[in-house]
Amino acid sequence: MDALQRFFAILAADLRERTRSPRFWVVLACVVTASWWFVPSISAGYTTVTLTGGERGRYSSAWVGMVMAMEFSTLLSLLGFYLVRGTLLRDIDTRVWQLLVATPMTRGGYLLAKWASHMAVFLLIVSAGLGVGLVAQWVRAEDPVINLVELIKPALLLSIPGLAVTAMLAVWFDLLPWLRRTAGNVLFFFLWITLTSISVAQLESADASVRNGWRSDPNGIAVVARDVHRVRELQTGKPEKFGFSVGVNLQKKEPRLFEWKSWQVRGMDLVGRALWMAFALGGVLLAAPVLDWAAARGSTSGRTRSAAGARLRWLDLLLDPLQGNPVGRLAV
Repeated sequence: MDALQRFFAILAADLRERTRSPRFWVVLACVVTASWWFVPSISAGYTTVTLTGGERGRYSSAWVGMVMAMEFSTLLSLLGFYLVRGTLLRDIDTRVWQLLVATPMTRGGYLLAKWASHMAVFLLIVSAGLGVGLVAQWVRAEDPVINLVELIKPALLLSIPGLAVTAMLAVWFDLLPWLRRTAGNVLFFFLWITLTSISVAQLESADASVRNGWRSDPNGIAVVARDVHRVRELQTGKPEKFGFSVGVNLQKKEPRLFEWKSWQVRGMDLVGRALWMAFALGGVLLAAPVLDWAAARGSTSGRTRSAAGARLRWLDLLLDPLQGNPVGRLAV
């Protein structure tokens, strides 16, 4: 129970600190605005999540949930990193870690609490985005039936594992001294582009194991492509092109709509998504052995303290004679 109390105390403190910062509200506003524009009307002149042939699903709860999941897996996986990173670094810079390490808390428990606080922030933003998606479904009125399970399911199974990997990377980028500042911010941007490119490359692969197997990318884009392709072939009774696009696709004519009432998840896909969650948790726990080494290399407080002390070195000569007794040491 004591360990759980420490865990939730760290999580709650980080969450309060995050929600008080302007960064949180800026990212929340961006995601909420994008969530509305990700569900355009049929006459808007553009689409966001579209099949290769220019089709999209009718705005049921299941399809809106899929659209929201693709938004979270792309936009939030980038903006979210810059939102959550820095809490671990703040503990190191302010020497709070030296107080925490004196408690019975384990290194792994501390890092898991930091990772969980990242995920709590992501869940808050995802919840707001799903709320906007629900309103958009009602306003667009293409399918008036509300199904909260189908709305939430894609975000839980597709977006959350990818965001868990983002939260794990935020922990590592705060730990490693050479990735704590601008270099880490730039490197993550290119890493995000690389991961997104790998996801797109899987859509273009002719490998049958990619199209029919259990493997997936962190963002779950390959899973969506497989299932939409499978459902469309069952609906049309003929071969369909494999793949879809996520982003603003300008169209001169209205897109063709198809029914997407529910998402039937295969067991092997659940295993594939669970492996990404396990990868994220394992990555956090692997950072525990290097925590003390990283904390000993505080990036700003140590340099500031040394620079200030250099201007007052002459006081050492004046105060050293007083160090010989307890009263003198107290005065020093």
